Amino acid sequence: MTSAAPENPQTPADALPKSWDPSAVEADLYQGWVDAGYFQADATSDKPGYSIVLPPPNVTGSLHMGHALDHTLMDVLSRRKRMQGYEVLWLPGMDHAGIATQSVVEKQLAADGKTKEDFGRELFIDKVWDWKRESGGTIGGQMRRIGDGVDWSRDRFTMDEGLSRAVQTVFKRMFDEGLIYRAERLVNWSPVLQTAISDIEVKFEDVEGELVSLRYGSLDDNEPHVIVATTRVETMLGDTAVAVHPEDERYKHLIGTTLDHPFTGRQIPIIADDYVDPEFGTGAVKITPAHDPNDFEMGLRHNLPMPTIMDKTGKIADTGTEFDGMDRFEARVKVREALAEQGRVVAEKRPYLHSVGHSERSGEAIEPRLSLQWWVKVETLAKAAGDAVRNGDTVIHPASQEPRWFDWVDNMHDWCISRQLWWGHRIPVWYGPEGEVACFGPDETAPEGWVQDPDVLDTWFSSGLWPFSTMGWPDNTPELEKFYPTSVLVTGYDILFFWVARMMMFGTYVSEDESITAGPGKSGAQMPFKDVFLHGLVRDQYGKKMSKSRGNGIDPLDWVDRFGADALRFTLARGANPGSDLSVGEDSAQSSRNFATKLFNATKFALMNGAAPAPLPARSELTDADRWILDRLDTVQAEADAAFDRYEFSKACEGLFHFAWDEVCDWYLELAKVQFAADEAVAANTRAVLGNVLDALLRLLHPVIPFVTETLWKVLTGGESVVVADWPTLSGVAVDTQAATRIEDIQKLITEVRRFRNDQGLKPSQKVPARASGLSEAGMDGQFAYVAALAKLTEPEEGFTASISVEVRLSQGTVTVDIDTSGTIDLGAEKKRLEKDLAAAQKELVTADNKLANEAFLAKAPDAVVDKIKTRRQIAVEEIERITGRLKELADK
Repeated sequence: MTSAAPENPQTPADALPKSWDPSAVEADLYQGWVDAGYFQADATSDKPGYSIVLPPPNVTGSLHMGHALDHTLMDVLSRRKRMQGYEVLWLPGMDHAGIATQSVVEKQLAADGKTKEDFGRELFIDKVWDWKRESGGTIGGQMRRIGDGVDWSRDRFTMDEGLSRAVQTVFKRMFDEGLIYRAERLVNWSPVLQTAISDIEVKFEDVEGELVSLRYGSLDDNEPHVIVATTRVETMLGDTAVAVHPEDERYKHLIGTTLDHPFTGRQIPIIADDYVDPEFGTGAVKITPAHDPNDFEMGLRHNLPMPTIMDKTGKIADTGTEFDGMDRFEARVKVREALAEQGRVVAEKRPYLHSVGHSERSGEAIEPRLSLQWWVKVETLAKAAGDAVRNGDTVIHPASQEPRWFDWVDNMHDWCISRQLWWGHRIPVWYGPEGEVACFGPDETAPEGWVQDPDVLDTWFSSGLWPFSTMGWPDNTPELEKFYPTSVLVTGYDILFFWVARMMMFGTYVSEDESITAGPGKSGAQMPFKDVFLHGLVRDQYGKKMSKSRGNGIDPLDWVDRFGADALRFTLARGANPGSDLSVGEDSAQSSRNFATKLFNATKFALMNGAAPAPLPARSELTDADRWILDRLDTVQAEADAAFDRYEFSKACEGLFHFAWDEVCDWYLELAKVQFAADEAVAANTRAVLGNVLDALLRLLHPVIPFVTETLWKVLTGGESVVVADWPTLSGVAVDTQAATRIEDIQKLITEVRRFRNDQGLKPSQKVPARASGLSEAGMDGQFAYVAALAKLTEPEEGFTASISVEVRLSQGTVTVDIDTSGTIDLGAEKKRLEKDLAAAQKELVTADNKLANEAFLAKAPDAVVDKIKTRRQIAVEEIERITGRLKELADK
């Protein structure tokens, strides 16, 4: 724990704890921001609006690293825009997660030996709501730990009353327009959950199975027959055709004929279809329309029967064979054995590695199954979503993801929106006693005696309305007028197709509604967001995808506990670029923690020396060091602003990190120590410059590392909170290139002397007498005080004798530093260092000579390139001459 600040601090620095301990301050700081209302958006404000809706995490879950990345980047954008003068709405919420939530509650019931059927639909749903109220707040607490600046007063849930009204309104409109229909189609079926599931809930895994080649037709090679192969041999019970390519000479004579089914007695026609690849396998494929997506499409084209051979639990049913009642995997073995007994198994390949879709929730292999479901016609909706990107109404970052977007929306199939669950938005369709079918909206009531459809809607249906339903649609609300369309959607590229596409489709569908188009500058189609920023996946430090099976997952809250929220956030933001994966490990988090500590210590040092933001004098009254750091601040801020605007978080963070650590802490603070010891005018200017630089730097870093910057900025400036401080502005002063050059020369001279000291094994604190020559010629008059202070050199006494010299080539000339190392220098180490430098210079000379002797190179190379090589050659020659002379001097000692 940190010690408490004194009651009567003597300097601003005393208001800070002795060291940076995130755990001691983060919770109180965050609650203070919430209590102050900093994150609450005012829909009546005159400020320009900026809005983000949080991709709603599942109510059953907890934040993983992917969520932490999402939330960090959204918070960075929101905090920065708030400081830039925008009225910011970052709207939070959670998804009811139909399958996941129902599964959690069913497992709890199962532990007590109960099922949902024991309670009935209404009581079971009441139990789900009870669970949600008791256990659904985990993510909210985690979001606070990370520092999410969301507007908690507008927290939404996909099953709350307002969103339910929006869902029913959209469904009825689409139903009445014929965009929603009911039909028997092929779906991803989960035998365990006994419901259709979406594509995003299917995970493909390589499994060891078997490839069985079986023979249809005569067992006599001279009689008509075909050979087909399958990894799911039990599905042959539902075969209704064998397909070949129409131009395949091997089978042309068989097209239109039929073969006996070995078990069902059906006649199996041989059909011709261009889909079949004659070069693959035998060139003949079995067709099971009710249990394979491609076969289903072929069945539609050829008007084939589509018998469903499995029930909802995955057992063989209604085939009229001995296999009825068997589990699908048991039947796989028994059917193969029965075919083998008939002599129809031509070949078996076991094990056979192939990709199989599995339910993400229950883990079992999904079964493509023909099922009566509700569907959305997507053709016009998908086209509108594609045109929005083509026309620039919505911009995808990075643009390299656009082809994937177009490939998806231009080839989208109708969307299955019904689920055989109890938890979720129930489909608002009722059936009358005389077979009537009608959809009733949120303000309508079904007639007495009508029965509602038992299915619920796919979770993606309600979350597809999220950008506008959360702001009160279909009512005309101040939030819609001020904050819709939203400014940007931040999400991973892996759900571009599933969630983003559905939001775009619904957004274009309701875009002509007056509640959407109301407000200044709004007319015509309104997309749900102007920008879509797609980040990559968070991988471990070795670039491997994080997963439970690998055991390489990282709990972001564990990092918050160990390193602080700022360290977690900076690590993630520093690695985030549009569309690119990022690798993180504990070393990254520790480095970020060290950065926060470095910033804390630097600011505390500045405060101890009286630094504070203050009006700056004319640039002409400042030192080179002052002008240089102010110019660097301008440059770095401009680069960071440009990077943030392009969603290049990594580039922005990298630039701010190196400016803070390398230039402010490692150089300017050290140079400032010299200036603090100068006359009062120089010292006062230095305090003002340092105060202004830190003020701006803390504000620039605040969106990424809000806790440490808040702690430091309030003490440095006395301001209310950096959360509501203004974003820094550029000075507009031209860069002083001469000051920059002189500081670069000072840095080079100090670095070389330090390198010499290190090679000699001198202690960092050990001072040695030295004298410099060539300062005037090198334009370094008045600058050696910095070198002496930072390189631990002292004024030479009378009778000074140099025992060693360090020559450093600077921008305008060479400066020689004569050093008296009597009794301290390691001649052997110095000789070794010089020999190393000599070898490098000789290598440089050989490289330059080889290039200049290459006639082909000289003929093609631009004059500027050739001149540069000649300069490098001349420098190498001079270095060889200088080092050789020094080695001779040492040899004489």
